[in-house]
This record gives sequence, structure tokens and C-alpha cells, in this order.
Amino acid sequence: MDLAFRSARELAGMIRKKKIGCLELLDHYLDRVERFNPKLNAVIWQDRDGARKRARAADRALAKGEVWGPLHGVPMTIKESYDIAGAPTTWGDPTLARNIAKTDSLAVGRLKRAGVTLFGKTNVPFMLADWQSYNAIYGTTNNPWNLKRVPGGSSGGSAAALAAGLCGIEAGSDIGASIRNPAHYCGVFGHKPSWGIVSPRGHALPGNVATGDISAIGPLARSAGDLRLALDAMAGPDAIDGVGWKLSLPKPRWKGFKGLKIGLMLSDANSEVDRSVQERLGHLADFLRRRGAKVDKKARPAIDTDQAQLAYIMLLRAATSARIGDEQYESFRKIAQALGPSDHSYYARMMRANTLSHRDWLRWNEQRHRMRLAWAAFFEDYDFFLCPTAATAAFPHDHVGERHERSIVVNGKKVPTTDQIFWAGFSGAFYLPGTVSPCGRTKSNLPVGVQIVAAQYRDLDTIALAEALERDYEHGAFVPPPGYA
Repeated sequence: MDLAFRSARELAGMIRKKKIGCLELLDHYLDRVERFNPKLNAVIWQDRDGARKRARAADRALAKGEVWGPLHGVPMTIKESYDIAGAPTTWGDPTLARNIAKTDSLAVGRLKRAGVTLFGKTNVPFMLADWQSYNAIYGTTNNPWNLKRVPGGSSGGSAAALAAGLCGIEAGSDIGASIRNPAHYCGVFGHKPSWGIVSPRGHALPGNVATGDISAIGPLARSAGDLRLALDAMAGPDAIDGVGWKLSLPKPRWKGFKGLKIGLMLSDANSEVDRSVQERLGHLADFLRRRGAKVDKKARPAIDTDQAQLAYIMLLRAATSARIGDEQYESFRKIAQALGPSDHSYYARMMRANTLSHRDWLRWNEQRHRMRLAWAAFFEDYDFFLCPTAATAAFPHDHVGERHERSIVVNGKKVPTTDQIFWAGFSGAFYLPGTVSPCGRTKSNLPVGVQIVAAQYRDLDTIALAEALERDYEHGAFVPPPGYA
């Protein structure tokens, strides 16, 4: 495998053993960005001089026997929405094109202390609100497996850069599968942490500091072990919260596949899943059964999926409504008031949620926490819950109209693209960790990832299962897309 596709852990090991220098490795990735990024448009901002200066310092430190951290010298890019001092943070919004961050986000600072050489930023959709990654500032990012298809969103540039071998490791954010979806579409690993365990300080629109509901930040990588390394670097409270609490994630409580109790969900009435995706998850389930796991296709938490979908949309769009300007909010309020009570379309739910009263939000939050307890009860009997990440593999670019007006093809039928938000929210709305791990490709040679869910704060369990599948399952490891050697 080309050096560029090695895991971050392998790259860091090569650096420590002095098989390659930090500057030498950085230049290898910078050369690849020059070669491959023009057709991908994944990396949209670079600080080559600053990165080379840091790489030289990392080489000097190592020569003196100093190791900065487990990712010493590993070249990294990061999602555009993270603040890096001196770099633009725009969230793809042209009105923020001149917004230059004054300080690093907390996560960026922690990753630097872990040793990374941060050299660039990767593309996002406008306001991080799409499963595609395009905007009026930076243009469109393409999927390295098929340039005519999307890389996912909103961390689409992150996943595309990783898959094409343009960086050593990445980090994104996730409120509506924005880590999980791109990992699935591009064939890499991604982890949405349990809500609240990674401080998002510095991953926000200018001036905002409050932690958003549902949203989490976390790593993407070409190896499950890299997710663990990066999560360990990123996780923990900020300075204010750290006065009173410390993070101590429980270690994985299982030793192997044998005896594991796993729930499996392949499709749902809220979001029918294409057979090409179901086949890959079914093949994985067969492997787990052969290894002694008990995989139950009927096992579910005691939750009505229709109600879970509705609660998620209401809470999700309420959470993102702070991004709406005053004039747009007033327009949405009038639209919501004019809606008929029988209109349960995604558009209608979105309009109502965008203008939700605090009293109504409290009621939906109560519903969420009742379902959260149902998930907790489920995980008293089951170790994991496996399900799709999205309804299909990566779909063709489609920039016409608004997202709720577009469609994708599932089992030969056009369906609203927003249906598949179900797979983001069924676990994500309830604070649960979700790791996306490769599980093969469709007949059209597009990657498919399985979403691994476990009980709240069992992040190390979901990552450990991804590590075991990467090691033992024939389709569980990252595979480079063709044409990027």
C-alpha cells in the first residue's frame, strides 16, 4: 500500500523509528494534494509554509528524543468549520468569507498537542446542512470513488481527503450523520462520540460558545485504531467544566465475537434501504454468526420508529434554527402557521421545528429522554445495534433546489432524500455513540459502511468492534479507491 494510505498510527510509528522524517512525510502529502486535489476539491485551504515550519520543529524535537504525542508528525487536515488561528472559518457561507479565526479551537489545540502537523482545511456544504459538500465560496467536492457522485456531508471534504490519501487523519462534526454519512460514502472510518464528551469550543459560528443540542465533533480515519487515538486526544471537558468533572470512558467489556448479542436493523418504513446496502450488512451479519455472535434481526429498543423520526426532526431543526436570520425566521413562522394539521411532510415538520416554542421544545425533549431510557434498557440485554448509515451508497451530485425538494433512487424508486435522515437520528438524537466501519462495496463499486451503535459512553466498545472487523472480516478494512496510487 502506498505510504499515503497507511494508518496514522503506522505513520507515527515510522516517524518515531526514523524510517521517515516529519517534513518528508508532509511533503509527500502536499505533493499528492497538488496531483489529486484539483479533480476532488477536498482540501480548500492550506498553510504549507506554517506546516513545513512545524514539521521541521517536529524533526528537531525527535532528534533530541522528544515525542510530542502519539500522533507526532502525522500530517492532518480538518473540517473547515473548526477554528484555526489565521485561517478562514466560513461554514460555506459567503457572508463569512472574510471571517479569520483568532485562536485555535479546543480540539485543534488538543490534536496539535498530540503531535499532528495541521496543514489544511477541507470542504463543507453551506452551513453544514447537506449530504453533499458544495458552497459558493469553495465549490463542489467530488467522491474519489466516482467523481460524479457526492462524498457526503457535511464532513464530505474530510472523508474524500482521507480516502484519496491526501492526509493522515481528519476530524469532522455530526448532528445529522455529518461524520457517519461521509465515512459511509467514501469507505473510511468515522466516529460520532456520545454527546458531550468532546468539547466543541471553537467549532461554532463566529461569536457562539454554547454547546449545541445533538451535535458532536469527532474523528475520521483510515483505520479504526486511529479513531481511538484521535478520540483520546480530543475528548474531555473544557477548562470551565474540567474544574468539576473528568472523562473516564469504560473499557470495552467484550473479548471476542463469540457470545456477543447484537441487534440488526436493515430497513425501516421511515427510510427504505436499497438492497445493495442491505446485502452488505447481511453479509456482515452472516460473518458475525459464524464467529459465534447472536445476531437478532428483530431486536429493537421499545421505541416507535415513527415517533423517533418525528422527535428527531423537531429537535434537530430546533437546534439548527439559531442559524436562521430574523427575516427568514419570520417567513418560516408564517409558513408554519399556515400549514394544515394533516401535513406531516418533512418540509412541514422542518417549518414547525424552525419556529418551535420553548414550551413545545420541552415536550419534545421529554419524549427524547423517554426514548433514551428505552435505548438504555435495550443495551442491558444487547451489546451492539447495527444498522445502515444511509439509504443508499453515494448518489449523483444534485444541486437543484433545496435539499427537501431533491430525491434519491432506492430500489428503483425515487424517494425524498430527506427520508434517510432517519438513520442519523434513530441513535444520534439519544446521545449514543456511533462508529461507521467499512463493510464492502456495491456491484457499482461504491463503498458501504455499517453503523455500529452501543450504549451511551460505550464509545470504546463501538470502536473496538470496528477494530475487530477491520482485522478479521474480509471486507472490514479500508481499501483505497482506484486511480490514486
